Amino acid sequence: VQLQAFGGGLVQAGGSLRLSCAASGSILRVNAMGWYRQAQGKQRELVALHTTGTMLTDDSTMYADSVKGRFTISRYNAKNMVYLQMNSLKPKDTPDYFCEAKISDNPGDSYDYWGRGTQVTVSS
Repeated sequence: VQLQAFGGGLVQAGGSLRLSCAASGSILRVNAMGWYRQAQGKQRELVALHTTGTMLTDDSTMYADSVKGRFTISRYNAKNMVYLQMNSLKPKDTPDYFCEAKISDNPGDSYDYWGRGTQVTVSS
C-alpha cells in the first residue's frame, strides 16, 4: 500500500490550502484516514482524522483543538482519497503535513501506512 500526498505550498496568513492524499495498492478496506503535522524538533501531532463507519456506526471525524472551525477533513471513498481543506491559515500551521491511513488488506487485520510529508508554509 502506498500513500501519496500533494497540495502543500506557500500561502499568506488568512489564506487557504487544500491537501489531498490517495491510497493505492492491495486494499480491502480503509478503516480511517487522517492528517498529522510535525514541526522541526517536535513530535508529530494529529490534525484531523476521518474514521469509516461500520454497519452499526456512521463515519466520524475528529480535529485537534487548534484547527477546529478552520480545517475540514473529507473522504472520497471510491478512490481511497482524503482531503484536508485548510482555511484561515496561521503561521503556526506551517509544519510538514503527513497523510496516514489504517488499512485492511485481509479480513481481521489493520495496518498503519504513512505518506511522505507535504510542506505547508504560511507567511505572516
